[in-house]
Amino acid sequence: MIADVFDFLTEAGLREELEEKGVHLKMPVGKIVVEPNKYIKVIPLVIKGTVKVIRQTENGNELFIYYIQAGESCAVSLSTTLMDKLSNIKAIVEEDVELIAVTSSLSREWFEKYASWRMFVLKTMDHRYDEIINALDNVAFKKIEERLLEHLKSKAEIMQTTTLILTHQEIAMELSTSREVVSRLLKAFEQRGLIRLSRNKIDIL
Repeated sequence: MIADVFDFLTEAGLREELEEKGVHLKMPVGKIVVEPNKYIKVIPLVIKGTVKVIRQTENGNELFIYYIQAGESCAVSLSTTLMDKLSNIKAIVEEDVELIAVTSSLSREWFEKYASWRMFVLKTMDHRYDEIINALDNVAFKKIEERLLEHLKSKAEIMQTTTLILTHQEIAMELSTSREVVSRLLKAFEQRGLIRLSRNKIDIL
């Protein structure tokens, strides 16, 4: 299973160490994988499911940054462990997840030892950098109406469903706006025939 999902990790020694030293975990929806303002002790390598990464401000506001899916990891976790820095993000299970937990010390060792792990880390950071820039551009240059609709469509695509189970408050926190704004815009989307609303559920039409 691990070799199939992470087939780009090509060295035999690396695959053996991943099987032997990685810890196989299952986590339910809502479980916190990475906490903010703490040193990251393990790197999550997702086998199945989805993890949501958000930036949390001091006043409690949140901003959605990116999703982690099968065959991926968290760029911020990888970079902060290499630099031995505190985490500045929160990662939460969005869809029941299976993952391999790799210690930060092992990740640093592999970065020096295995070329395919080093390339995986660098490619992950490069890819996520683009997503972070895109998230900032959305906040800076796009209207909240456009951001909301794109966010719903992206979430539906990631979850491979047209029915989203979430509250208006959860959406508001992910987009760093108010629940009232989200509720008003969702009602407008429904009137335009883009979605159908029911209690804690949104159907994308």
